[in-house]
Amino acid sequence: MTQQPAPQPVNLTEALASFDDVYSPRIVTRVNDYDVRIAHVRGEHIWHVHEDTDEFPCALGGPGARFDIALRDAEGNESTVVLHKGDTFTVPRGTEHRPSSPGGSIMMFEPSGTATTGDRYDGDVPAHVDSTTGHALG
Repeated sequence: MTQQPAPQPVNLTEALASFDDVYSPRIVTRVNDYDVRIAHVRGEHIWHVHEDTDEFPCALGGPGARFDIALRDAEGNESTVVLHKGDTFTVPRGTEHRPSSPGGSIMMFEPSGTATTGDRYDGDVPAHVDSTTGHALG
């Protein structure tokens, strides 16, 4: 029987320094059926919805160090939640939302296979937004 190597810790600062792409998350580990992802954020994402899962971003900091989440209710009313370094917020499943940021980084906990652009979205996906289920780190 081949022995598996012991798991190694991941330093989030070093992991974030290993790539520059924005809105293109890297999977740093898995917890049960969830990916733990990190991403650089800058500019606007797209309005999108995750029908079957909540979204859990945590602001890590970095240049700009702010992460805004615009929310739209069923009547079309909009509100914005502002996260600063160390803040977290849960976007409830089925809630239309659009992240934006002047710059920074986030960590997210999402079920493995969850697309960054959700189950449905408005308009075209801009070039700076990677529609992905996450990339391997390194």
